[in-house]
Amino acid sequence: MAEHLDVVIIGAGLSGIGAAWRLRRERPDTSFVILEARDAIGGTWDLFRFPGVRSDSDMFTLSYPFRPWRGEGSLASGESIRAYIQETADEGGITPLIRFGSKVLSASWRSDHARWTVESTNGTYTCRFLYACAGYFDYDRGYQPDFAGLAEFAGTFVHPQFWPAELDHAGKRVVVIGSGATAVTLVPALAATAGKVTMLQRSPSYVTPLPERDAVADALRRRLPAGLAHRLIRAKNVVLTQGFYQLARHRPERVKRLLRGFAVRMIGDETYVDEHFTPAYQPWDQRLCVIPGGDLFAAIRSGRVDVVTDHIDRFVPAGVRLRSGRVLAAEIVVSATGLSLVPIGGVRLIVDGRAVNPAERVAYRGMMLSGVPNLAFSVGYVNASWTLRADLTHRFVLRLLSYLDRHGYSSATPATAPAGNRRPLLDLTSGYVQRALDQFPQQGDRNPWTIRQNYVLELLITPRADMRRGMTFGRLTGQPAKVTS
Repeated sequence: MAEHLDVVIIGAGLSGIGAAWRLRRERPDTSFVILEARDAIGGTWDLFRFPGVRSDSDMFTLSYPFRPWRGEGSLASGESIRAYIQETADEGGITPLIRFGSKVLSASWRSDHARWTVESTNGTYTCRFLYACAGYFDYDRGYQPDFAGLAEFAGTFVHPQFWPAELDHAGKRVVVIGSGATAVTLVPALAATAGKVTMLQRSPSYVTPLPERDAVADALRRRLPAGLAHRLIRAKNVVLTQGFYQLARHRPERVKRLLRGFAVRMIGDETYVDEHFTPAYQPWDQRLCVIPGGDLFAAIRSGRVDVVTDHIDRFVPAGVRLRSGRVLAAEIVVSATGLSLVPIGGVRLIVDGRAVNPAERVAYRGMMLSGVPNLAFSVGYVNASWTLRADLTHRFVLRLLSYLDRHGYSSATPATAPAGNRRPLLDLTSGYVQRALDQFPQQGDRNPWTIRQNYVLELLITPRADMRRGMTFGRLTGQPAKVTS
């Protein structure tokens, strides 16, 4: 017998717990459960357990607007973020509503019943509205290139997504393959006890040092009530982050000089910086990699870390042979080569007996799929903290549920987007994004089928957005309401 709810939330990570908190507070009569594939709260922050795992967004914007971050650091460890999510769920009375070990396999919509049937690994649920808060990482597999000769390597080969708890790297020679956020996090953390760490990159990425503590935030929190201080710090960081992004997009050469200047001052070698920290792409074509307190640069300057920019020829028993002929000796090789992405948590969607391919749909306000009723998904910004956009999406979903109730509708279906230019939903040139473009919905060139990568603008527009624009509303009789374009 299927359990029926008003709402089923997929995922008990940062987004899922945030959505549940708002549901509990703002729609207390709405019944819901959270289906979580893993056995713990935290999502990404429970999955990733590699050394040094941390946020690359400041915690005053990554944390929830309704529950101030009280930790000391602005860039927090993965464990402290996971604990923050867990505490939020416990305080909000959400934890008992989580069904752990419930991986959602498929969701099927029937218009004649106006409900979803959700099949999971531990049972079947039906609901009026389905909300996917599972992010877009594939938890079952990371991206792994096919390295020639890997079977010959005599040491230990590791992917950060599946870090062995028992792995001892102390005193060992370690090669970390990659130059993205995972690599720049891992390398200084490993270097603290490893014998030698080499970061092997095919091409450089932009990195920027940020203070581990926010001096302005510390001062405000000492002098003001927690809630007020949190709002002011959050606003400050939003403005600074958005301002830097806009500067990078409109004055890329200026930002290049700025980032290069940081690196030269902290490493002390212009030639080294030009070779290993000068990418070919423009700033913010890919997400910037943050290094707290310049820890990566400090580790390089100390001699504990080397950076090598070259291509891999093949693995050999002693380590990695490069195209240049050089062999990097290694006892441990970490393949920080990226992540695999899946849309809507990898759930198979069916509407009235027909399978839905998300790649053939256009995203409505970056949170629903054209032609798919009563389904929303949470996707964050590419240029700012995930939670900023996730919380705007939660609030829109609650408004939509209230609109359905108020007008006696059973369903809300985004209309087919008008003809026009199409862009990827995730508009970055990063390899992990480019590899998944054929799986994800697109976005259009006009409202409401676009995502503005601008939190300030969306904060002004989204809470007041016209629910009727581009949306078809229906009742169980099957008579649709008028579509307003």
